[in-house]
Amino acid sequence: MGGVEKPLLEISGKMMLQHVIEVLKRCGSIDRVIVASTPNTPATTLTAEKLGAQTIITPGEGFEEDMRFAIRHLSLAEVLLISADLPFITPNLVEEAIREYRDSGKPALAVMAPPEVYERLGSRPGYVFEVNGRELVPVGINIIDGKRIDQGPLEQTEMVIDSGEVPINVNTPDELHVAKKLAEVEKKAKHGYG
Repeated sequence: MGGVEKPLLEISGKMMLQHVIEVLKRCGSIDRVIVASTPNTPATTLTAEKLGAQTIITPGEGFEEDMRFAIRHLSLAEVLLISADLPFITPNLVEEAIREYRDSGKPALAVMAPPEVYERLGSRPGYVFEVNGRELVPVGINIIDGKRIDQGPLEQTEMVIDSGEVPINVNTPDELHVAKKLAEVEKKAKHGYG
């Protein structure tokens, strides 16, 4: 990604990390924002602290391992896990996921979308899973009961979003290009031109 730590890439003049932190701070259901980073992402850690987020340095052993480390180390209970590379995330989507999680009664939730939603946006999803006979793509938003982190695989519910607020997860230069194009379209629509 051009030698820049991915969460610090800018879309429409704002770092993706900054956008995600600002959205989470506007959510009434969020008590605190904690950014988990690794020793390989020191600029992300510093930027998160400047943006008013708490930080934790994880070992950098992989997503699941680092998530478990942070949850255990901070003794977290109900945890919203959100990727820092979701430049189009909204408070509405976050709050809807939290409501769905709480209503489900299950210890975990994954927000997912059908691959065709991404394809319509000009993106190609990297991971497609079959869930209950349907192909779905993880969006990068999960909720977990941190008190049950050591109980092995947890039963989860899937919140499927078919249209409207589907955040692009920026993992490749192509997805960065798509995100920048979408941001420009959004900007033009917001300002009534184009």
